[in-house]
Amino acid sequence: MPAITVDDILVLPRLSRPAETQRQRPVQAVVTGRTQREGAGFLVTRPFPGPELRSADPFILLDQMGPVAYQPYEAKGAPWHPHRGFETVTYMLDGTMVHHDSNGGGGVISEGDTQWMTAGSGILHDELPDEPLVISGGTFHGIQLWVNLPRALKMAPPRYQDLRASELTLVSSHDGGALVRIIAGTIDGFEGPGSTYTPIAYAHASIAPGARLEMPWPQHFSSMVYVLSGSGTAGAEGRPVTAGQLAVLGHGDALTVTADARQDTPTGNLEILLLGGEPIREPVVQYGPFVMNSRQEIIEAIEDFEAGRMGTIPAEHLAAHRLGE
Repeated sequence: MPAITVDDILVLPRLSRPAETQRQRPVQAVVTGRTQREGAGFLVTRPFPGPELRSADPFILLDQMGPVAYQPYEAKGAPWHPHRGFETVTYMLDGTMVHHDSNGGGGVISEGDTQWMTAGSGILHDELPDEPLVISGGTFHGIQLWVNLPRALKMAPPRYQDLRASELTLVSSHDGGALVRIIAGTIDGFEGPGSTYTPIAYAHASIAPGARLEMPWPQHFSSMVYVLSGSGTAGAEGRPVTAGQLAVLGHGDALTVTADARQDTPTGNLEILLLGGEPIREPVVQYGPFVMNSRQEIIEAIEDFEAGRMGTIPAEHLAAHRLGE
């Protein structure tokens, strides 16, 4: 899991240790992600949406893609498909992904990079492993998060952000036991590079064996902790969590995650995602790649897609050979 890191964590700015007067967020639920196939047939672990957690407002979906070691010509992606009404955020940990869209955006993201696509009023795009990975095989591991847009911004113009690993804001826990990479939003005064329509906070933390990450969290935001690899506990009450599980936290000013003393992970650390945001509290109607507020808006999205009003596949990609297909 070669995300951006530093040789000496102690040189980084430090998060504040929550004061005793700040209320720790309790664990309301622990959700185990379900494994299923997406796109052209690649496996994902999905903690939400699902029967255990139907709403994670303001988020719609979280998929952990891998980690998987692909054989030659085994890697698969998601060929051209539409989106409307939300944003897709893809954070890569291992391997490389290539993105194209009908708005002219796109690029290549690899370890530690983030691709942020605002679908807004509608866009077509594809997400595929790069050619060397398809031909030779290799490790692939990434995260895709869907961020909802409020009614007033559902039809915002599409846009694309290419966030390099070197742009992420790196901070340490107050005692230097954890490295926190802030992708978007503001945590304890430290701001990530991602530009968000919906107010959120999104970060990747590596916690050393036996260490505890105690940190402030925006009081008006929801809060969740997803375990990428390793094991530990969430909340001051010490609720056990392990890889593929999501801890949903309640109200408070701060959160705590503690790593078990032994970590059987590629990095030797407990690896987690920290995410939360300002709830939108509007009706959500989802139909596949469309996330709107009403059934009628879904019908309109389908009609617009079928009529070509969400853009067209660029000519250079129409006849492109998809390796591995």
